[in-house]
Amino acid sequence: MEISVVIPAYNRYKVLQRALSSVYSQTLKPKEVIVIDDGSTDKTSQIKNLFPQIKYFYQKNSGVSSARNLGIKESTCEWIAFLDSDDEWHEDKLAHHAEFHKNFPDIRMSYTDEKWIRDGDEVKMPKKFCKYGGYIFMECLSHCIIAPSAALMHKEIFADVGEFDESLEVCEDYDMWLRVTCRYEIGLIDKKLITKYGGCDDKLSVKHWGMDRFRVRALERVLDLELSKDKKEAVLKTLVQKYSLLLKGAIKYDRIIDSNEYKIKIQRYKIEQFN
Repeated sequence: MEISVVIPAYNRYKVLQRALSSVYSQTLKPKEVIVIDDGSTDKTSQIKNLFPQIKYFYQKNSGVSSARNLGIKESTCEWIAFLDSDDEWHEDKLAHHAEFHKNFPDIRMSYTDEKWIRDGDEVKMPKKFCKYGGYIFMECLSHCIIAPSAALMHKEIFADVGEFDESLEVCEDYDMWLRVTCRYEIGLIDKKLITKYGGCDDKLSVKHWGMDRFRVRALERVLDLELSKDKKEAVLKTLVQKYSLLLKGAIKYDRIIDSNEYKIKIQRYKIEQFN
């Protein structure tokens, strides 16, 4: 199995070194490692001096989706593994993926479990992020249970479902997994093979309030796809739940315009649920 690794980076020079070291420590080496520098203003461009074997591309700051999409376009392998610059892989991650897809050649995407470190200590992962394998569309509706750093995908998937949505500042992975899981069976490698680090103030999930504002956009986009009756009903139910939560927040902070919009959305999706 030949694998391209795609790493988007924005002002993460120090932790990017850790991420790349974990890639080059793999027992199964990737064919190529692609770093997309998304307009960094720190020393990220100097990463080539420490890892001259990488394929390095610089682009004007355009967001993580744009960086991943450029990495996909520049990749030469059929299989693509993503790694966020502040995460790291355990040394046998790619080997486990290769073994899995050797045993299940018809499955075009797999992912692993993960370990969470916050402020230097390991923390227990909340139950809502529990991992599942198979046809897991329903399990992916509430929250993003697949970390990009945990995923390996065949390139043909992107030709089928499209690229990462560059209009989404956050939850772009949640949006992608919804589009993928509504069509594809997903393989779960039930081992903690990545480490995710928390406690950084520049994480996108920290910088943006009300993450459900972005999740509802992804869910509404999925409604435009051909869905079975049970999947469509589940999406509509989830939209009502998430817009209800957004409405509570809008009322609390006196966002009158948002409140009115959310009320209309809730009524609309409740009606669609029973039609």
